[in-house]
Amino acid sequence: MSQETTIKLITESDRIGVIGSPSSTSNLTIDIFDEAKKRKLIGELCYFPFIQDGNPHYAIGQITGVSLENPLLEDTTMKKLIRERGVIETVSGAQDTFRGDFTISAVFGEENGRYFPSLLGTVPPTGTLIYLVNDGVLDSLLDRYRKQIFYLGRVYGSSPKLPLWFKHFGVGEDGAGEAYHLGLFGKSGSGKSVLAKTLLHAYAKHTQMAIFIVDPQAEFSMDLSGETKNSRFDLKLRESILSYKRQIVIKKVDNLILTGWPLFTEVIRESNFFQKIGIKDPEERQLAAEDITRGIRDKFNITEIGSKDAFFQAFKFMGSESTNDRFQLIFKDFSIHQDKFDDLHATAWKPVCELFRPREGGITIRKLVQGTFSAKSPIRPVVVINLSGTGVSESGIFWNEAVQSVVIKSFLDTLKEFAEKAYMNNQFLNSLVIIDEAHRLAPDKDLEYSAQAGVRESLIDAVRTTRKYGLGWLFISQTLASLPKSIVEQMRIMFFGFGLAYGNEFTALNEIAGGEEKSLRLYQSFRDPHSSFDEKSKQYNYMSIGPVSPLSFAGTPLFFTAFNDPKEFLKVNKLG
Repeated sequence: MSQETTIKLITESDRIGVIGSPSSTSNLTIDIFDEAKKRKLIGELCYFPFIQDGNPHYAIGQITGVSLENPLLEDTTMKKLIRERGVIETVSGAQDTFRGDFTISAVFGEENGRYFPSLLGTVPPTGTLIYLVNDGVLDSLLDRYRKQIFYLGRVYGSSPKLPLWFKHFGVGEDGAGEAYHLGLFGKSGSGKSVLAKTLLHAYAKHTQMAIFIVDPQAEFSMDLSGETKNSRFDLKLRESILSYKRQIVIKKVDNLILTGWPLFTEVIRESNFFQKIGIKDPEERQLAAEDITRGIRDKFNITEIGSKDAFFQAFKFMGSESTNDRFQLIFKDFSIHQDKFDDLHATAWKPVCELFRPREGGITIRKLVQGTFSAKSPIRPVVVINLSGTGVSESGIFWNEAVQSVVIKSFLDTLKEFAEKAYMNNQFLNSLVIIDEAHRLAPDKDLEYSAQAGVRESLIDAVRTTRKYGLGWLFISQTLASLPKSIVEQMRIMFFGFGLAYGNEFTALNEIAGGEEKSLRLYQSFRDPHSSFDEKSKQYNYMSIGPVSPLSFAGTPLFFTAFNDPKEFLKVNKLG
């Protein structure tokens, strides 16, 4: 941008005040002009030009608070007069001073008509003019990054679109050069699901990036399969991904073929099999599951264990003299009563074994992961693993949340295994894994030995180790405080929607924000989207932390209001 263009943009921008005292390089005070004091200023994106090291510079930030001072009214005598009269002429209102808290998020230097990231190395003098940012200013400053910019919404409570960028994990102009982890938090109804899908839009354009989605509630599956009907917020997600020539692979429970005896031991332990025969203690269930596996693994192929012969052999071994007396009594009882034996086989054994049987349209987790990571195609698929269990009863397969956890753990362990192999072969995976309902899969609480505990430990280990392999994670959660700190601490980019302003959630948010008191107060001003009068007036506000924007390299939080109109989102991002 030329100097003439810069001057034109400045003269066309609205002035709201000047730098006042006290100010520092991290937090500036704005003395607000009389003509601006009746405007909405909270959250507004502002900038000021200044000279540093002989070059023009432009500092951008958000107003995080506005205060009023009138020293003449703070005297005890004046306060008494106010109580009597209410208003003191020539003092009340006329002597008010409005000040704004201004937090710098980015500084750009200009040299030979090009902009480069810089920093605020000193405090500009008082009286330096502060201007409101508009789309023209941002477009000019970020012109060289135009192709990388993506928009999720507008500056909080304002009109300019907030420029963001979501880079793939590889090298090159659009690459970050390394993997990183993300988090999206907000209570139910905060617009979290919609924002998650807009994030998927942002990453899907990088066709060299493989994307996995662990979908416990089938929300992504329905959108990407075209099953979602009459949605008020239709983001055209399926159409957009297909327009990139990407393949969308959706695998339901009855498409997944489990493999391996260790996995069988876990699944039978977490099924309703032992509950039906009266074994409820977790340790006893584990022992019995191991006994059953030992009894059949040398005599049957795992794909054939649904037969009555395999079932009888497994049950017989569990009741043999090598096991405890309780197991032997259970075996004797069911052996005597053939009808009980047949019913147990049909309702509790065979449905579990179906998970391990090859079937039409089925694929093992290993082959699914291997095919996705294949380097043969430069355009990689978006893979959704629908673990909701919808319609699974018709397929004759047993499914519950515990078995869901076993399958997720198997998927996570397989991912890590392939990531390690790729790293040893000097390959960078450049892949993103999206975990929906993360607070349910990895709660921050003590768990007895269970499949859910295994998922949590696998996720904790994954976020610590897979980043160097080029494998990043996006965790979507209704809560922040209930996720393990060891996961949250590894996140580089985070979005916080409405609902984390109280109790343990706010304490956790305060730790992440590093005690940014003014920013946290601004976050607390978010209103519940469901308090709006109608759908059109709903506002889904977010605070972002991390290098998610060319305006956030100073490390301070940014605030934005997500688009409430899908047509606007698609239009501004040129998505059809």
